[in-house]
Order: sequence, then structure tokens, then C-alpha cells
Amino acid sequence: MAVCARLCGVGQSRRCRRRQRHNQQDQGSDSDMDEEEGERIVAAADSASTGPPNPQSLLDLPPELLVEVFSSLPGTELPNLALVCKKIRQILNTETIWRRRCTEEFGMREDLRKMEVVGVSSRELYAKLLHPYRHILGLWQPDIGPYGGLLNVVVDGLFIIGWMYLPPHDPRVEDPMRRRPLFRIHMWESNKVAVECMYGHKGPHKGDIQTGKKDEFSTKCNQTDHHRMPGGRQEEFRTWLEEEWGRTLEDIFHEHMQELILMKFIYTSQYDNCLTYRRIYLPPRMPSDLLQPGLFKGTYGSHGLEIIMLSFHGPCARATKLTGDPNVPAGQLTLDVDLNRPVCLPDLEHQRSMEELSRLVLGVHEEAQREVQNPDVAPQGAASEGAVAGGAGGAGAAVLESAQPFVLPLGVMTRNEVYPRTCKICFYGTGLIAGHGFTSPERTPGLFVLFDEDHFGFIWLELKSFSLYSRLTDRLAHAYAPDMERFEAMLRNMQSWTS
Repeated sequence: MAVCARLCGVGQSRRCRRRQRHNQQDQGSDSDMDEEEGERIVAAADSASTGPPNPQSLLDLPPELLVEVFSSLPGTELPNLALVCKKIRQILNTETIWRRRCTEEFGMREDLRKMEVVGVSSRELYAKLLHPYRHILGLWQPDIGPYGGLLNVVVDGLFIIGWMYLPPHDPRVEDPMRRRPLFRIHMWESNKVAVECMYGHKGPHKGDIQTGKKDEFSTKCNQTDHHRMPGGRQEEFRTWLEEEWGRTLEDIFHEHMQELILMKFIYTSQYDNCLTYRRIYLPPRMPSDLLQPGLFKGTYGSHGLEIIMLSFHGPCARATKLTGDPNVPAGQLTLDVDLNRPVCLPDLEHQRSMEELSRLVLGVHEEAQREVQNPDVAPQGAASEGAVAGGAGGAGAAVLESAQPFVLPLGVMTRNEVYPRTCKICFYGTGLIAGHGFTSPERTPGLFVLFDEDHFGFIWLELKSFSLYSRLTDRLAHAYAPDMERFEAMLRNMQSWTS
């Protein structure tokens, strides 16, 4: 500590100086040196002695060592450091410092050289683009009524791009996510930052981004005529249908499904990429979690594939919708699983019987209802037929070590005929169903089936249908909540947005 104090010229040590030496030669202007002059300070250190053998102050250190020290500091701290004195301000003009900050904080590497070729320095890139827009990096949910969505804003090459993540075409839940750029920010054509809307089929055009409230921002397109197509609304609808569903309207024979598709097109197209986004976080993983929490894509009947977020809260696993539909909108809790109530499946022959499965799950459901009505009564645990006491952390954990055969009961509808035929463990849970417009919502009992680390399913008893969920494998930076409290607060806010 005494050595550090002596180098900085301050501190408690009796051997250190109370104040650093004043530079008597600093008679010139306080204006910043240009970048070339800053580089010459560092270069001069290779051919001349730069200070006493036992430096008494930070400023006595060689310039190349100061560059190394300053390069390791967060870029947000460097402007304050520049206020200390002229020499430090000159050294902070060195490109090496800002190139390292761009690389370590935003992952830029080879792209920096390209920017320097067109005359944009790393310092300008950091100060005008990366630092001002750092608050919009990460995951966001657009306010598109019940439909929601998933936007990922990233530093992508020489741009900051907002990618809208779209589920695969129904019902191919195993396919990778699709991405569509909605906007981009760059300094490619000049030293000024440009915001461009990427919506439509006529290429980039003028846009705007407004950041007012914390964890919220809005986008606006200034040239919505770029979104129109020569064939009018009919051509726009057919193009949208091909992109959204991978088929034509003639290929969809279910009349109710046609109505849902047309309704979504009319509702979402009215925004013209003028949207408000609210920040969302991925849940942090806890040692007690049954599996890695995160994002999954799942089948929801005639509504197609939707994106949900799986998280763990003590003895409960919860799935929250990031994309929704007119019945159950985005932000709502689609699945609520009780990890203290495992369900032991019968043999394959009895698994094919819907009556047998309903009897097992409804038995656990009735027990759970009795405990809610009489909380003072001790739980019966394994007294219910088909239940395994101990939960995921007790006897259930042992079940995870070995797979057991699994088959869907006859009469259960599924969008995926190909599903895993072995599972690790099953739990009692409830799923949220509602009428059109989120009318008369209710939680109905069902069976949560864990297949492996990346797949799970849910059997909706009342609907006699099966949803299969597959994990999103995309790498998402700037996405994880700093702590569980922040994540749970975000979930409560998300539910209030669509309630």
C-alpha cells in the first residue's frame, strides 16, 4: 500500500509525499493534443529516459506504462481521469487505449481497423456510438399488444443492430430461430452517428431512437413509404405470411387458423416499426435449479410457435410468455410447475390411457387444492397415488439419473409427431387458458414432462393437447439479470404490461 501511495503522490504513509510535484513547465495552453501528438509521447519513451529510478508520483512513470494502466480502466472513468492534468489528458488521446476499451467492453476487434481506414478513430467510435448507445444493448420486449416479441440489440460488426427474434415455422420446434433486423446505428458514412430503419423491403432508410425512461426506448421510422409494396396490402400480406408462417393462405385449411393469422397481420402492421421496447432479463442460475433456466420455443396449437422464459423460484418452475396470442398475451404466466409434487408414470400400456393419466394428475391436483384451502393441514406427501415425495431436491433428484419410457396418451393432440420417447421426471403443474381477448382466464391442471436439459413438454388435460418446448441456443450477450431480485421485479412488471 505504501508503494502505491508513493506512486500516486498521496496516502497515509509517512514516507510518501503529501502532494505530487507541480509541473513548473506547464505554461502552455490547456487544449487537448491531437491523437498523433499523443502517440509521439509514447514513442519517445523508447529512446529517452522517462523518469527517476524510484518514481515518487504516478506522472513519473514511463508513458508506455501509463498507457497500459489507463487501458485497463473502464471507458466511463477516462473522462474524469482526463481532468487531472494536461499530461494525462494528452496520453488519453492514444488510440491504443480506446481500441482496447472497444474490444474488451463491446467485443470489437478486426472491425476497428476498418473504421480507422475510413477516418473514424477508436476514440470517436467509443465516444459517439458505443458509449452513448450502450444502454440499449441486451434483450427487449416490444409493446405490440398481446403478441409481444423478443428484440436483441447487439454490437454487430461496425453497427449496433436491433434483431427481432422470430420462432421457426410451425411446427418445426427444433429448427433455429429466425432473425430480422429492425434498425441499425452506425458511423460508416461520416463522423456523425446515423440511425436507420431496416423494416420493409426497400433497404435502410432514415429512422430515430429515443431513450427517455430507464430500461425503455422507442424507435420511429421517418420514411414509412419504404414499408409499402407495389401490389398494395394484398402483396404485403402474402409476403408477410410467407415470412411468418412459411406458407400461403391456400395451404392453411383451418378456418379459425386463417382468422388468427389475418388478425395478427392487421394488428402488427399498423405500427410501421414505431415501437416502444422494455428491457427484459434472463434469469440467473441457482445451484438448486432443476435445469438451466432460459428461453424456449414451444407449440401452442393454431397460434403456432411462441417464445417462453423458464425460471425457477424455490419449489416452483415458471414459464412466462415473451410472445403471445389473443387468448393468452405475452407477459403472462403460461405454466406453473410444483417441483414438490413429482408424478410417477405407470408402464407404457397404461400411459396410453388418457383416463389413467387424468386420474393420476387430478389426484395430485385435488390434494394441492385442499392444501390451499387448509394451509394449516400438513401435506400428505406420497399418500396420493402416483406422487413421489421429496420433490426435485429429494427423491425426485434420484429419478433424474435414469430415463424412463414415455408415450403420449391416445387422443392427445400434438403439433409434433416426433417427440422424445424417454423422460427423466414428471411434475404436477397448471397451465393458463383463456377465451379470446384474455377473457375468463383460469389455471387448468396438467403434467410437466422433463425430457433432457434442452427439452420439456406439458400435457394440457382439459384441452387434451401436448406442447413441446425446445431451448434457444443463440448466444445472448448483455442479457442476464444482475441478481434474482431484479429478475423477479422484471417479471412482475412484464405481467402488468399486458394485464
